[in-house]
Amino acid sequence: MQVDGYWARADEAAGGVLVLHAWWGLTPFLRRFCDRLASEGWIVLAPDLYHGATAATIAEAERLRSKLKGAVVQQEITTAMESLREACSGLPVAPAGRGGPARIGLVGFSLGGYWGMWLSEQPSNLIDAAVLFYASRGGDFATGRAACQFHLAEHDEYMAASGVKKMQKAFKAAGRETEFYTYPGTSHWFFEDDRPEYDREAAALAWPRAVDFLHAHLAPPQKGK
Repeated sequence: MQVDGYWARADEAAGGVLVLHAWWGLTPFLRRFCDRLASEGWIVLAPDLYHGATAATIAEAERLRSKLKGAVVQQEITTAMESLREACSGLPVAPAGRGGPARIGLVGFSLGGYWGMWLSEQPSNLIDAAVLFYASRGGDFATGRAACQFHLAEHDEYMAASGVKKMQKAFKAAGRETEFYTYPGTSHWFFEDDRPEYDREAAALAWPRAVDFLHAHLAPPQKGK
């Protein structure tokens, strides 16, 4: 199954990152974000779940999301993950005596974060670390292995505080490595610079946190470890 999406590649990559878009689709913001990640040293793939369509308004986004079929989304993001793994399979051994298979991370925004959490819990998943922006999902999280970092808005009409607390407890009960950041005064989509909810200060804090988290968990392992 061919992947419809956007690729960004570092000249000397040490791993890959799968990026899953919000319900706006594969917008210019998402493409710029992929390019930023590539500049940090990764091969990046953002599958286009809407296959060319994008939304500028909430009504348009709701219409596009309503057309998604769960089984198709699952197949498409799984195929994208496998395509990214294949792209990373030919990467050269990292310097300073570090080697081993390239690791894969994930970044998901809202809708993409929801599906990213689903992917990271699948038995056959290849995700070592996931960064989720304003996203949540129910579950016991016992089957997943990825370390997860969450970036949440203080005022979010799309995510109930009770649901976030329940998710935090479930991760803790599962013994999973997690980080949670909540940004004062922000609302949903605060990281996306093409949205009116964009918060420059919060986004400036979230970016290095996300990049450092991915670097820490996607660094090639030392030989013999």
